[in-house]
Amino acid sequence: MSEAVYGPGEGPTKSVSVSVHEGTIAALRSRVGKRGISAYVEAAIQRQIERDQLDELIAANEEMHGPLTQEEIDAAEREMFGEGQGGRAVA
Repeated sequence: MSEAVYGPGEGPTKSVSVSVHEGTIAALRSRVGKRGISAYVEAAIQRQIERDQLDELIAANEEMHGPLTQEEIDAAEREMFGEGQGGRAVA
C-alpha cells in the first residue's frame, strides 16, 4: 500500500520538533499566545514554500527568456499602478 501524498496545508497534522531561538519564541508568544503557535508557524511555512516556488518559476522563466529589462519592469509597473506610481519616487 502506498502512502498518501499531501500538498502544503493538506492532510492530517503531525508533531515535529524544531529548534527556535528564545527571543523568537518570546516574540511569537506575545503575538499569538501559547495556543496559536502551531497555526502561525504553519502559515509562515506555507508562505515560504509559495515564495520558494515563485523564485523557481522566475528562475525557469529567466533561463528560457533571459532576465527582464528595466524597460519591461517600468512598463509592467505603469500597467499595474498607472503613471508615476509603482512605489518609486517620480523625478
